[in-house]
Amino acid sequence: MYAEERQQAMAQLVAERGRLSVVELAETFDVTTETVRRDLSALERLGLARRVHGGAVPAGSLAMIESGLLERDQVLPDEKQRIARRALDLLPAAGSTVFIDAGSTTGHLIGLLPRDTRLVVFTHAVPIAARLASHPHVELHLLPGRVRVTTQAAVGADTVEALQRIRADVAFVGANGISADHGASTPDRDEAATKRAMVRSAHRVVVLADATKVGQESAISFADIGDVDVLVTDDQVRERDSAALTAAGVEVLVS
Repeated sequence: MYAEERQQAMAQLVAERGRLSVVELAETFDVTTETVRRDLSALERLGLARRVHGGAVPAGSLAMIESGLLERDQVLPDEKQRIARRALDLLPAAGSTVFIDAGSTTGHLIGLLPRDTRLVVFTHAVPIAARLASHPHVELHLLPGRVRVTTQAAVGADTVEALQRIRADVAFVGANGISADHGASTPDRDEAATKRAMVRSAHRVVVLADATKVGQESAISFADIGDVDVLVTDDQVRERDSAALTAAGVEVLVS
């Protein structure tokens, strides 16, 4: 069976059964799990299936499953690095205030931050705060709240209340999905509330999301598409998804 035929059959099987694991697909098609993961990546880019932890679900399914930060760090690292490098151009003037959201792509952004950058940074993400703590010219503020194991970020009423008292020039925000109809979205309610407060307290909102998130919808919207000023994504983004966001007023930058 050729790769294209196998991928088409995989997409059909996932659509029929609702969810299949990588191991199940490998056994069904008598290929390695590595081959299945490559096939699922190809299907996701084509919009025929959605990758989730350990397998795949139909493309139209709302994303209810949230991967951990360490797992997400290992997914599409090259694409995320390119997105972060492009996002560096969107940093505001020296001395400005920024929000840095939790996430693997925002983590890449912090890793590329020049040592002479002068910013006031507010973040609720423990790993990002740890990396910025030794930066010589960043005035770092770690927001309060309950730290979630999955994202290693503070959430809850204290986090939201703190964000409501701050104004930032730019918010760099991650998302599990972004579409013209559903805006920017994420699976967890507490995470969504924190992101929503961040968006509402920023003069400019920049979403960092790889192409697998674009055109997708997660369970809870934390920002209407009109609240998003810029999307930075990678060159695998589908033209129809990019066009829909552009028509909605979002500046789409492809890395």
